[in-house]
Amino acid sequence: MLLKGLKVLDFSTLLPGPFATMMLADLGAEVVHVTKPVEDGKEWGPDEYLQRSKKSLAVDLKSPEVVASIRELLKEQEYDIVVEQFRPGVMARLGLDYDSLKAINSGLIYCSITGYGQTGPYSERGGHDINYVALAGLQGYSGTKESGPANIGFQVADLAGGSMHAVIGILSAVIYREKTGIGQHLDISMTDCALTLNALFAHDHLAEGKPLAREELILNGGSFYGYYETLDGRYLSVGSLEPKFRQQLCEAIGSPDLLRLAMSSNPADLAMLKEQLGSTFLQKTLEEWQSIFSEVDACVEPVLSFEETVAHPLFKAREMFVEIEKPDGTTQKQIACPIKSNLFKASYGTIGVKAGTHNEDILGSLLKKS
Repeated sequence: MLLKGLKVLDFSTLLPGPFATMMLADLGAEVVHVTKPVEDGKEWGPDEYLQRSKKSLAVDLKSPEVVASIRELLKEQEYDIVVEQFRPGVMARLGLDYDSLKAINSGLIYCSITGYGQTGPYSERGGHDINYVALAGLQGYSGTKESGPANIGFQVADLAGGSMHAVIGILSAVIYREKTGIGQHLDISMTDCALTLNALFAHDHLAEGKPLAREELILNGGSFYGYYETLDGRYLSVGSLEPKFRQQLCEAIGSPDLLRLAMSSNPADLAMLKEQLGSTFLQKTLEEWQSIFSEVDACVEPVLSFEETVAHPLFKAREMFVEIEKPDGTTQKQIACPIKSNLFKASYGTIGVKAGTHNEDILGSLLKKS
């Protein structure tokens, strides 16, 4: 296992932190998820995925005895990576902040994931993914002029921002610690991270002073790049940006004469092409278009329902869905670890277990000492 030997205490909840530590667990790290006791036995369904392969503690962090036991885990059992997702100051009030814990282990890597960071005027402010991508400018040039920004059905700042950057930061800190013996406190702001997702178009404004407006850029409606409805109310994604793909697109739909418009950079020509593509795609069903484009390399693919995605041969061939063991011996289908290697194959424990399943195993002897 690539990360065998790393021992993580994860105090995070909901999505960003748990997804990050799930990635670490998939790669071989030992992760203990620390949460509060569940009221009325109500578990959060997605935790069966997000907490897979992890051990679980359900404790009252306001209890001095519990805090003392957790500090002992850092000291005696060599848990030396902490992930937390509280607002700034919460862990300090509990006596579990970085400054307090690094006194126990100077090599401690402590990763704090928040909406707006540990510093700055928004550090104490609440937020969700929709707020982070809004403030980061991503939605300022997404959507349409008529309807404005569009709701996104998945989390961008939480995952591409918080989770991914947390993992990058943690593993970078591990390499640094191996060289120096020194740990560090990582401050991961999901909004900061979302800001970096403006990678392609930020230059237009920062270096050239151009405004970033809806339906005026190549990816946001300013070209023919986009989604098109089919005869049966389904949709195709058309990303034929390069000249060779534009040519393949025009030929596949039986309109090679449209290539002149497709190769133009004139907004009027592109608007005319977009209109022509829209009317053309409405003439056949999604299945008919799939049959045509299955033999053509034009960067045109169907918009699938998630149910269709699960059954798609691409993801079957890539082994992107796996059966994970449940405590009762049956299995549950889950999305697999996407990291492939010629030396490594992800292995999984069980789905996320009930909160507190490992209380006695991990804290029993420590609590008796206190």
